Amino acid sequence: MITVTGASGHIGNVLVKKLLKQGEEVRVLVLPHDDLTPIKGLEVEIVEGDVCDLPSLLPAFKGTRMVYHLAGIITISTGNEDFIYQVNVVGTRNVVDACIQCGVTRLIYTSSVHAFREPPPGVVIDESCTFYTNSLRGVYDRTKAQASMEVIEGVQKGLNAVIVAPSGVVGPCDYRISQLGHMILSFARGDLPGYVEGAYDFVDVRDVAEGMILAAQKGKPGEIYILSGERITVDELMLKLQKITGKKPPRFKAPLWLAKALGRVANIYYGISGAKPLITEYSADVLASNSMISCDKARRDLGYDPRPLEHSIEDSLQWFYENGHLNIGKNESSGLY
Repeated sequence: MITVTGASGHIGNVLVKKLLKQGEEVRVLVLPHDDLTPIKGLEVEIVEGDVCDLPSLLPAFKGTRMVYHLAGIITISTGNEDFIYQVNVVGTRNVVDACIQCGVTRLIYTSSVHAFREPPPGVVIDESCTFYTNSLRGVYDRTKAQASMEVIEGVQKGLNAVIVAPSGVVGPCDYRISQLGHMILSFARGDLPGYVEGAYDFVDVRDVAEGMILAAQKGKPGEIYILSGERITVDELMLKLQKITGKKPPRFKAPLWLAKALGRVANIYYGISGAKPLITEYSADVLASNSMISCDKARRDLGYDPRPLEHSIEDSLQWFYENGHLNIGKNESSGLY
């Protein structure tokens, strides 16, 4: 039996489907009243619980040989820091303790490349970078680093655990519509008001799920594996989207200094309106950050092999189209839509 927390998330639902396809028995930990659309119809055992409540984890972990821990809060906005800390850090601490109490033989924790201390521009980010638990860029970065340290402490207590650290995730089965998915949809619908200069590394959700399975099979206890994909500038991303959809990019491109200023105002607006943000001060900081990220260790030790980003974008758009999020004409040049 394998237990997955965060199974209804983007990576989680893709991981569960891959595990089932491999013939594994899968148990999923879900919050009461959680939206289970992403795993609807799958042959999984469902157990209600909350990573913030250690006793509720025990029924989900008993009799389990392996736990994939993905439950967490991903945010590019400000606010709710106490709640994010409880879920990301205390929740991970509880998962580690529950694994030890229940005799789980393997834990695979999904951290993030944002958890690492960022080296100067031009220096590659790899597993030699330390987790930066005092990051000032945002609560997400800080709590993912702190949660990763909880797993390392568990390893020191004898837990067989591996940490994986994906970069920005894109791809199909994006039921809750991720940040990049939201931007891709806005571009395809023709209502993206503008874009920001900068660059980042994006990886296909299916490759992340496969990398996690490879880490479970081949990863050494206590090791960290970066699961990155392809670094791309936002200008290049716009051109790829134009090629795939046949639509022209927005004319307005904000320089990073302006994006950061707009992001500070946007934090207030999105906090009041509840709308999904396209840009915040944090996301502008990320696009300006060092995004030279290496997955060489995962390639070498695990056999990890991420696909080209263009394929991920095409499949993401196809999934949005097939699931009613997109209604646009066919692009004759690419044969899509």
